[in-house]
Amino acid sequence: MNILVIGAGAVGIGLAASLASQGENVSIYARGETARAIRENGIRRVGLFEHIKIENLPVYDDYNDIPENTFDYIIIASKTTANEDISDNLNNQKDILKESGKILIVQNGFGNDEPYLRYFPKKQVYCARIITGFARPERHISEVTVYTEPMQLGSLQNQDTRCLQEIADLITASGIKCEVTDEVDKYLWAKMLYNCALNPLGAILNKTYGELTENPYTLDIMNSIIDEIFEVIKASPYETFWANADEYRDVFYSKLVPDTYNHYSSTHHDLQNRKRTEIDSLNGKVIQLGEANNVNVKTNKFIYNLIKAIENSF
Repeated sequence: MNILVIGAGAVGIGLAASLASQGENVSIYARGETARAIRENGIRRVGLFEHIKIENLPVYDDYNDIPENTFDYIIIASKTTANEDISDNLNNQKDILKESGKILIVQNGFGNDEPYLRYFPKKQVYCARIITGFARPERHISEVTVYTEPMQLGSLQNQDTRCLQEIADLITASGIKCEVTDEVDKYLWAKMLYNCALNPLGAILNKTYGELTENPYTLDIMNSIIDEIFEVIKASPYETFWANADEYRDVFYSKLVPDTYNHYSSTHHDLQNRKRTEIDSLNGKVIQLGEANNVNVKTNKFIYNLIKAIENSF
């Protein structure tokens, strides 16, 4: 297959190396110093699982230079803050994707398919839940730092997911287990519960995930965020794996947080580097759905506003 990865961060490089290691024709869209580093050094996947080094990958830094009618898959592995720009550019260059091609969105948050559905039919736009931890020690290197569960590929638009099995099998063969599911919404909401409770609060307070559970005041905030998200899920057409907030909290505090006790969130890293965060796709999405369904989401809104206030100072 011909695969274009847009977003040359830790996840994008990690997936590009994984797929290229299986003999697929992988290209990367990157800019600036990252594009230069990949052209000079190729890409590497290190850390957990087999180490991979791939050289001489095509690197594009201008959408106009990407060849037409080439790609079977475009993988979106950028920050969610880039989705408007990427979807607009792909709309202007629709011919780079084959008529049977697919867009696979591999990002934090929920509803990230929406900007792409403005321009592409539902049968072409799919989403992935990924909770494998990736870091980028150098611009061309992706380090797999944590593995807990398989990647899950699916559709938020009730489309046939069997077409995703081929790419899932390739990722699995590279060492990172990947599955196809008809319940990707449940997996994404499971990750939303985790990220929305931990990411912004840890970023604001400069605390690891584990440290947040040792303070009664942060516990109260996280519990309120979780309660509100369950009310939003109940009022919307989505589902997750737990019947109620208490059932989820049992898993959250006994397993999920302890497994990532020393982890700082991506939101924390963004604020430390004075970059825009993905808060709009996390708590911001909870707020959007809450307001649409008349659900009180005041704690999510307060946390969201604090992150936005910090971003506004950059």
